[in-house]
Amino acid sequence: MSSELSDGPGFPPTAWSPRDFEVLLDTIPAGVVIHGADSRAVYANRCAHRLLGNAIGLMRQYLADSGKVPLLHPDGSALPIDANPVSCVLRTGRPVHDMVIGLPGACLRWLICNAYPLLDADGAVRQVAVCFTECTDLMRIEISLLRSEERLRLAMQGSTDAPWDWDVESGLVHYSERWWNMLGFPPFHGERDPVAWRTQMHPDDMPRVDAFVDALVASDDSTYSLEFRLRHRDGHYVPVLSRGFVQRDGGGKGVRIAGTNTDLTAAKEAERRIHELAYFDYLTGLPNRRLLIDELSKILPRCARNGQSGALLFIDLDNFKLLNDTLGHDAGDALLREVAGRLRATVRASDHLARLGGDEFVVVLEDLGASETGAIQEARMVGAKLLEALARPHALDVRPTVSTPSIGVAMFGAGALSVDQLLRQADLAMYRAKAEGRNTLRFFDPGMQAAVERQVELENDLHDAIAGRRFQVYCQPQLGIDGRLAGAEVLLRWCHATRGVVAPDEFIGMAESSGMIVQLGAMVLAESCRALARWADDPRLREVTLAVNVSAHQLRDPGFVGQVLAILAATGAPPQQLFLELTESVFAHNLDDACAKMNELRAHGVCFSLDDFGTGYSSLAYLKRFPLTELKIDRSFVKDLPGEAHAGAIVDAILALARTLELDVVAEGIETSEQRDFLVARGCRLLQGYLLGKPRPIAEFEAGYGAAGVLLRQD
Repeated sequence: MSSELSDGPGFPPTAWSPRDFEVLLDTIPAGVVIHGADSRAVYANRCAHRLLGNAIGLMRQYLADSGKVPLLHPDGSALPIDANPVSCVLRTGRPVHDMVIGLPGACLRWLICNAYPLLDADGAVRQVAVCFTECTDLMRIEISLLRSEERLRLAMQGSTDAPWDWDVESGLVHYSERWWNMLGFPPFHGERDPVAWRTQMHPDDMPRVDAFVDALVASDDSTYSLEFRLRHRDGHYVPVLSRGFVQRDGGGKGVRIAGTNTDLTAAKEAERRIHELAYFDYLTGLPNRRLLIDELSKILPRCARNGQSGALLFIDLDNFKLLNDTLGHDAGDALLREVAGRLRATVRASDHLARLGGDEFVVVLEDLGASETGAIQEARMVGAKLLEALARPHALDVRPTVSTPSIGVAMFGAGALSVDQLLRQADLAMYRAKAEGRNTLRFFDPGMQAAVERQVELENDLHDAIAGRRFQVYCQPQLGIDGRLAGAEVLLRWCHATRGVVAPDEFIGMAESSGMIVQLGAMVLAESCRALARWADDPRLREVTLAVNVSAHQLRDPGFVGQVLAILAATGAPPQQLFLELTESVFAHNLDDACAKMNELRAHGVCFSLDDFGTGYSSLAYLKRFPLTELKIDRSFVKDLPGEAHAGAIVDAILALARTLELDVVAEGIETSEQRDFLVARGCRLLQGYLLGKPRPIAEFEAGYGAAGVLLRQD
């Protein structure tokens, strides 16, 4: 490689040839490029060729400020043209030192450049010598460190962690800006105070923290985690989690501890909130069922161990659902909050109070003494106070509202009793209180449990009986005033394996409450329709109507209409002979739905009879709206005839109303000839009761009233 160097100031004597200089420059481990006065490169040593590659040719061909050789600033941005070190030296005549430049290419190189002016005899810049060494590895390390620092900075900005560093041997502590900010102080408030972390610590935490630090320094652990509290500038304490690393000397002794403090205020508040949601009722703030059970699991063995008696009072608000339905759920919630407040004000601070859910509350009384009699008396007194407190009117919806409680009490003490058993006993006692008039208190007795067990057993038997079809259909005749058969009412009897024949009063209510009434009702309806289909071929029975009782639960079932029509179609029974007998309770819920279903069935010929008329929701509006065919005078009015004037007046009113609305009337429960004669004299044309015919199995009924032509009048 040739150069165009010549003698001049600063150059060796002429005894040194240009070739000597080239050899010398090629041996040094740095790149050297000489640029002429026009900024083009005129010489490059061997190292420069290796580092710059093809860029040397461009430097020879183009001016330094042409931009043909792109260079980079250390931050990765393009180096401005006028910042080229050659241009800087030519422009200012001053050298450029330690300039870091990036050279793009297949492999980015970073160079540390120094540029020097070479002057002629007149002191003018004749050439520029640029010397450079590669620093790519150093730049990569620096960039990596910068990125790491940036990541750390961003991470610290986005976190609540406060770094600190403690030199254990010297006692010097560095507190970060955030360390002080976390406690409400300005940055580096007490940077020089090595014991600030101790002076700000909660006094109750100090012994535990000191013991922990001493053990940590003496151990061989390299990391740690510890919670404590530091005093905020405004006086409250900030819960913090301190985590960090322990640096140890060659002997394993801890000489330096560095870590971060994390503000746990939000986490502790979340923990508190989670605990509240898990163990407290959101509406009233009272302990919930879970917390009550946890407390009872401790109270029961404690009382048994100490020989003390206690009581659990189970409180249920009377008619709360009706209040919710009439005044709305907001009013219901307001009532529950007020009830909770009154309970708090009535019981002792040492008593346990909880809301189980809905309108159910529990009060647990502890330490009522060793005497069971005295404990019962104490529980009765507390119950009386609760009844009095809760019976006072509540100001809801801008008007006073009375909501009384029913309270069941279960005692506990030395006897072994589980939490579940205790709650069940109090619950049973509460239902006894409701059954005996509400707004009262009842204590549990073993007879209640026995009754419930019998009820459960009976319900299981009922389920099996329905599955096994162990029921028998009976019919009770309905006679005209001429004594001949006009209709019959279907009655159901359960043939129990051990109890014999069970009357409907003992199992219909259970079937309704358990939901089995729909299946049972369908069974009875199918059997009745099969009978009607048979009777259609019997000259004495073909005109007889058959009344089948239908529960309000059945009528509310979405598939009821389809079920009735399917049974009629499957059996071939004449629909006009089928009377579905409803009680007035069907009018208590969703009148539109009930009316629509009745009208649909009436359009297919099915008739409807209103049973027990005058005892429930009787209304002229209902009689006009629903497609009824007949009314039944309830036996409660018939039994007082003819001597009781009010009963007679009611019967007269029902008969007059029926004539006006063109409805037939059946009087049921006739047991004496005087009752029969009174009703016939008043114009009642259909009669039913034991005087006229007892219920008989349907097969006997058919045999007795069928084609054999039996005389139907019974005197």
